[in-house]
Amino acid sequence: MSPSAETSESAPAPQRPTASRIPKIPFWVQILTGLALGVLLGWVAKSGDVGWLTTTLQHIGDLFVQLLKLAVAPLVFFAILVSITNLRQVNNAARLASRTLLWFMVTSLIAVAIGLTIGLLSNPGAGTGLTPKDGKLPDHAGSWIDFLTGIVPTDIITPFTELNVLQIVFMAAVAGIAALQLGEKAEPVLAISRSVLELLQKALWWVIRLAPIGTVGLIGNAIATYGWNLIGKYATFTVDIYVGCAIVLFGVYPLLLSTVAKVNPLQFFRGAWPAIQLAFVSRSSVGTMPVTQQVTQRLGVPREYASFAVPFGSTTKMDGCASIYPAIAAIFIAQIFDVQLSIGDYLLIAFVSVIGSAATAGLTGATVMLTLTLSTLGLPLEGVGLLMAIDPILDMMRTATNVAGQAVIPILVSAREKILDREAYNGARSISPETAGAEATDEKGSVPVAAAA
Repeated sequence: MSPSAETSESAPAPQRPTASRIPKIPFWVQILTGLALGVLLGWVAKSGDVGWLTTTLQHIGDLFVQLLKLAVAPLVFFAILVSITNLRQVNNAARLASRTLLWFMVTSLIAVAIGLTIGLLSNPGAGTGLTPKDGKLPDHAGSWIDFLTGIVPTDIITPFTELNVLQIVFMAAVAGIAALQLGEKAEPVLAISRSVLELLQKALWWVIRLAPIGTVGLIGNAIATYGWNLIGKYATFTVDIYVGCAIVLFGVYPLLLSTVAKVNPLQFFRGAWPAIQLAFVSRSSVGTMPVTQQVTQRLGVPREYASFAVPFGSTTKMDGCASIYPAIAAIFIAQIFDVQLSIGDYLLIAFVSVIGSAATAGLTGATVMLTLTLSTLGLPLEGVGLLMAIDPILDMMRTATNVAGQAVIPILVSAREKILDREAYNGARSISPETAGAEATDEKGSVPVAAAA
């Protein structure tokens, strides 16, 4: 061996200069920062009567919501279409679908019972200083006739241009069932549908990353426009909604997870928290759907079943918007308009919550569901106008509850059907939404559960 070779072998390898890296801020910290900054800027705009700041906050919030809504129509269509066809890869598909629907109904009944109990105990309409004159008719009202006849569209274009999610779900379900019947003949269409769905989800991840900025605009505009005085008038009602949702979110769901699925409820919140926090900010179950599906898979639900249950739940499973909220709101409005509700009326509220929840359709706000409830009870629709000002504040907690339920039910069903990957469930860790979006799945559809703090 030559001396030069010995020298080259014994010489230490040159070290690369270590580049300083800026630590990545966790997504939940970004969200909380956005909330705090939004409250601060909203207070400055309101107290100082800074018109340009209020306008800026409004535009920021509206732009974020518009970006979410932009993807809603095609996302719902292709997600439902693909999810229905994915059922053919699952054993006992009909059984899974029926069990999923059954648990949707059971938890909706529990949620509406909690809402009615809280409303009857707290009397949210008493002492507010509000009168029937403060109400106004909503721009759009819902009724059973509109709900039933509105399911079937008159053409295939209008539901997408007018964002009628219920009609989009109907068309997607018909297309999905037809594809199942056609079998291999429909595979070229399904391949395109899967590619389009992945494209839409990728684009939606970019919007999700803007959630902290959107939070500043949404919260700031709510404070700047309505101020704390108005919120004070609705203090009891607001507390009722948050308490009702919290009981379902942190009481009912953990109880079901521990007794029915026999899993650790705390582990559920560790894994599902990215979807819950994004739902709180975005106020859109459909907009959160890709994250919800990803965390549900990470919690051990088979991909083929999760890809059906989560999109289905994102448009129909609304414990916050369609159960707790209309129950308490109906009592609130009845007290303002001095209308006595009977036991039969309370049973009607429960019926509407279970059957009509699809009318909520996973979009921001629950006006259609509320008008459907009021019209069924014969209460004045002007009562909807009483709640419009406070709705953005309420909608955050309602949507977080919705999305949590959309992840809980697939876990319950999977556990009962013995298809839940309990090792994956126990190993799931909280991740940022953008990490969830970038996370790849293997060929079998399982999701890696490596920690990503």
